[in-house]
Amino acid sequence: MMSIFDSTLKKHTDYKLKIFSVMLAITCSFSSVAATIPLKQVVKDITYLAADKLKGRASFSPEIDQAANYIAQRFANIGLKPLQTSLSLSKIAINSIVDAKEKPALFLQAFTVNQIQVQTLNVMLNSKKISPEYLAIATTIEEVNWQFGNAKSHRVEKTDDLRKILTELNQAGGQHLVIINSAHAKSFKAYQNYFNRGLTKLSLEHPGAIVMVLSDENEIENYSVNASAIITKQSLTNVVGVLPGIESPKEIVLYSSHYDHLGITDDGKKIYNGADDDASGTTAVLNLAQYYAEKGDNKRTLMFSAFTAEEIGGFGSSYFSQQLNPDNVVAMINIEMIGKPSKFGPGTVWMTGMERSNLGALLNEKLIALDTQIYQDPYPKQGLFYRSDNATLARLGVPAHSFSSTQLDKDQHYHQVSDDISSLDLSSMHKVIESLATATQSLVDGAVTPTRIDKAQITIEGKIY
Repeated sequence: MMSIFDSTLKKHTDYKLKIFSVMLAITCSFSSVAATIPLKQVVKDITYLAADKLKGRASFSPEIDQAANYIAQRFANIGLKPLQTSLSLSKIAINSIVDAKEKPALFLQAFTVNQIQVQTLNVMLNSKKISPEYLAIATTIEEVNWQFGNAKSHRVEKTDDLRKILTELNQAGGQHLVIINSAHAKSFKAYQNYFNRGLTKLSLEHPGAIVMVLSDENEIENYSVNASAIITKQSLTNVVGVLPGIESPKEIVLYSSHYDHLGITDDGKKIYNGADDDASGTTAVLNLAQYYAEKGDNKRTLMFSAFTAEEIGGFGSSYFSQQLNPDNVVAMINIEMIGKPSKFGPGTVWMTGMERSNLGALLNEKLIALDTQIYQDPYPKQGLFYRSDNATLARLGVPAHSFSSTQLDKDQHYHQVSDDISSLDLSSMHKVIESLATATQSLVDGAVTPTRIDKAQITIEGKIY
């Protein structure tokens, strides 16, 4: 058996050989764009972001702040400008966006969220005290004190769709007591475990609670509910850079990713490096920013955002969406997990929600010359359109889609400690970044404008959890 030192040395040596081989292959294969999007910088960015020293970039950790500072410094070195959040982008004069060449901290978009941890929960149902193992609560209020009739009561029967009912109550908000038939015990346990970890909310503007009781009681004759929760504020940070447009500065093309991940295992011994998820997308955003900054001819304003807290609820993109007029965002290119070849082959990419706007068709017009295309999401049953930061902007009508190459049905590294840089295909990833640069050029030039997403067709966010 290898010693830890020998194993680490071998891994490092194998990785360096892999990088050399990839660089050689790309040098031989790509010539036109590779000189502008150099593999060397791509490798440097993802190597830093997925490094062990960042300990998985968990939200609220010191290490995610290190990652944010790296991204901010890259934006400063590239020559981007920070977003002046005090100005309305519906009225903004682009030259009023301040310069920050020597002040990378200006790219940091800090905000706070509310962390909610339930302390006590006691329920009497039909004059009988319910054991804690049969109780669960999601709440945005600190004190819950209900007597019979104070909350809306609901019964979930054996054949009912528990998830659908809870989703509808969550979207409606308010105060609800839900009696759940024991046939749903497994699903109830999953909700209980999720809520017991605590909730995080960007805003507490919708005070409400859903109390769940696993019980086969047929009638609700009386009840009382007493619960308490502690709500604390925590800081989070997006990183946002702007490349002002030279002709249509109010029209924004947004390139985004999330730079947070899962941190370390509970025992502290292993790291969720998040190389593919989503250091790969953040690397793409950084290098697309550099590519367009060096070209210097973008007619529309280009915005580059690395969101925080995607893994714990998409709070970074939610806050960001409140800092600008979404009507000015022409399109959102959200880049999510592009580190491995897709099922359509190395260097290819697919997009979520292609049927919701004509953005995919417009991008594919630019890819004809490269004999490639952006494919439709091959995993429609996974609901991926709603599982990344694009969903927040899509709910506001923006043609906002995620672009990925992950083979989600086969990826053994997804949300595992094995999602490190050695699991990636950097040649494929590099080609995806180049393809996205080519595909989005007509957006950057102002030559095309995609159709808006129908907000009425988008599932709304929950108010309680």
